[in-house]
Amino acid sequence: MNQPIVTRIVTAPEPGGPEALRIEEITLDPPGRGEVLIQVTAAGVNRPDVIERMGFYPPPPGAPKGLGLEVSGTILALGEGVTGFERGQRVCALVAGGGYADIARAAAGSVLPVPEGVDLVAAAGLPETLFTVWTNVFDTGALQPGERFLVHGGSSGIGTSAIQMAKAHGAIVLATAGTAGKCAICRDLGADHVFNYREEDWVEGVKAAGGADVILDMVGGDYVARNLAVLNRFGRLVQIAFLKGSRVELDLMGLMLKRQTITGSTLRARSDEEKAQIAADVHAQVWPWVADGKVKTLVDSTFALGEVASAHARMDSMAHAGKILLLP
Repeated sequence: MNQPIVTRIVTAPEPGGPEALRIEEITLDPPGRGEVLIQVTAAGVNRPDVIERMGFYPPPPGAPKGLGLEVSGTILALGEGVTGFERGQRVCALVAGGGYADIARAAAGSVLPVPEGVDLVAAAGLPETLFTVWTNVFDTGALQPGERFLVHGGSSGIGTSAIQMAKAHGAIVLATAGTAGKCAICRDLGADHVFNYREEDWVEGVKAAGGADVILDMVGGDYVARNLAVLNRFGRLVQIAFLKGSRVELDLMGLMLKRQTITGSTLRARSDEEKAQIAADVHAQVWPWVADGKVKTLVDSTFALGEVASAHARMDSMAHAGKILLLP
């Protein structure tokens, strides 16, 4: 491409609430070796974007400028050495930044083709959640068919994907959510047992349902000890966020007696090579579920790029169920 490539991006020059977000216009360099440029159809809004907006989640070195970690759209340009894709192809991608844009830059290894029949807008909500759930629940957590899997925040973007993926894998799925409506969504997605954490003791409920072999937790704080209380022998607790705080006090005796494991991870700071391996695993193991409609994006709401502050306000309100998407 010989002419300048101009795109809008969203930044947060000063940390703050949704009102801190700004739309800028920048000129992009052509795609580098191993990169693609994507004409963005939609971009997913995720909790890490909110944390970055607040000043607590700086982008890794070399990340594209601007917020946004996942997009869908069509290939606009291919960098040197990129094979397996062509201009105009429908794709979705995990990006290290700059996803809230008209045009986004992605490492080719983190780009996946959107299966025929899958809505391109909804596909924007797949990469961040599916990569996260795969690497934490299936790779690190080693969830097996027939095991009991518990996810907190079952109606969130991560939660809705985790329920569908675990169910497609043959696990018994348990979930927590904060309203009757959100609990109903979890059941509709396939959860076998759902607990309204505002109205019932989910610890006793999970114990009565047979406990959990793998738990995916985004809450932290006092949930950690409660998770270990319901985790079965040889159970695995996987931590990916800590809305109630990262510092906890634990009695490790129960963990030792039941030979439990606590682990956790982040995704954004991983190398392109690591992300490419996760993408390859997702393509091989999860993409058939996506193509068959067993795993799909539950879209909560959509906003124009110029309404990004409203999209973040929706995320901050915790009222959403499923994914919030931006439409450039």
